[in-house]
Amino acid sequence: MTDQDYRDGTRCVHAGLPEPAPGDPFLPGPVLAAPYHLDPWQGPQAAPNGYGRPDNPTRRLLEAAVGELEGGDCRVFASGQAAITGLLLAVLRPGDTVVLPADGYFPVRAFAADTLETIGVTVRYAPTVGPYPSFAGVRLVLLETPANPGLDVADIAALAEAAHAAGALLAVDNTTATPLGQRPLGLGADVVVASGTKALTGHSDLLLGYVATRSGALLDAVTGWRTTTGAVPGAFDAWLAHRSLATLDLRLGRQSANAEAVARALAARPDVAGLRWPGLPTDPAYPVAARQMRRMPGVLSFDLGDADRVARFVVAARLVAAATSFGGLHTTADRRAQWGDDTAPGFVRLSCGVEDPADLVADIGAALDAAGAPGPLS
Repeated sequence: MTDQDYRDGTRCVHAGLPEPAPGDPFLPGPVLAAPYHLDPWQGPQAAPNGYGRPDNPTRRLLEAAVGELEGGDCRVFASGQAAITGLLLAVLRPGDTVVLPADGYFPVRAFAADTLETIGVTVRYAPTVGPYPSFAGVRLVLLETPANPGLDVADIAALAEAAHAAGALLAVDNTTATPLGQRPLGLGADVVVASGTKALTGHSDLLLGYVATRSGALLDAVTGWRTTTGAVPGAFDAWLAHRSLATLDLRLGRQSANAEAVARALAARPDVAGLRWPGLPTDPAYPVAARQMRRMPGVLSFDLGDADRVARFVVAARLVAAATSFGGLHTTADRRAQWGDDTAPGFVRLSCGVEDPADLVADIGAALDAAGAPGPLS
């Protein structure tokens, strides 16, 4: 069998590991270095490591691992936002046009308004499910699918075909799905960008982002941008991330099962509105998600009517913590409007952890009962 013949659990456990050598650990510890010893005659040409900003062996092992899972070459960044802004600024020039998701991660839209438009980039927006504008004259189309936080799903293959026909590049934010949920490069995307802070590493203890591509030109552009700006993760964070990848398959399996159990329970409650989870056959995203995705995410969303009811729900819950981000081991609820996101006051993004499904469903049901009915809008 080749590495690509192995199933997800095996691939996650072995991704990016060096060849075994007697006396060495499975995953070498982090190399904590800024400068390295240089050859007095050849300088940095004699060895792969010269200075810690562009060079770090711990970081390279992580990049090999994520690249194996995404099916391309990878560069990791200090955060997901550093990765996506680095991609945009490495690719776009004054006079270019970019199409961004109107319902995707809010800080990306804020960056587009505050930075891209001020340097002469034309920014257009389209909902994840469309309708999309003409891609004629567009340099880059960015999808986020499933969208964060609304969980709509875009048809990657169809949009890749449309973008390429117009001469545009297609980038896909794969944060919510992870490379085990879908592999955009295999569906025709030119580049993947994601936050590794969330489900990919899944322990709520580090910040990480990455860009993956099969294009040498795009990889060179992104690498050059990262080297120049210094947007690199620390060696210890890179090591923690690589260590965490080994359990990705196990974590996602439980999180997805929990999301399905919670979604089905919430669907039966008249006091919960706007439930979204692309794995439900009744969800508008289900037809595309079922065809495109290899597994469903552990994230769902719904509306409890107002901010006070959301607070009462979280206070009453024993297994649900109030926290932003998602994909961690612990179930969390995030009222997105408190961050300035353009969502309703009672909108909740719920990230399912790895608790026992029956316990989680029971706790959420009891907390909703205790929270009572929604009051006047906050």
